[in-house]
Amino acid sequence: QIRLDESGGGSVQAGGSLRLSCTASGRAAGLYSMAWFRQASWKEREFVAAVDASGDNQYYADSAKSRFTISKGLAKNTVSLEMNALKPEDTAVYYCAATSRRSEYEYVRRYDYWGQGTQVTVSA
Repeated sequence: QIRLDESGGGSVQAGGSLRLSCTASGRAAGLYSMAWFRQASWKEREFVAAVDASGDNQYYADSAKSRFTISKGLAKNTVSLEMNALKPEDTAVYYCAATSRRSEYEYVRRYDYWGQGTQVTVSA
């Protein structure tokens, strides 16, 4: 059992940047692949980006490619999402997630643990 705690959400104007962070605590927290999902109030939760347990491989949704960067910290139990060139359509609650699985990172059902979410609001 691990716990995920997110931080770094907020409000920004279009074109701005934000950095989200998530810390996993608990047994073997550094051995999980981790990801960010987001959910706007009128949409289903959608995949944004993932990084495998080693931190060596990253995966992105098309909407995040070239603008967002996901990375793991040295201790492997933290994950950050650097978001640049933000757009109003990026507005959502962003969730950190962790999984012991090693594939299909873009699916909500593959994740064992979830954070409580952090709000990101991008104004035009």
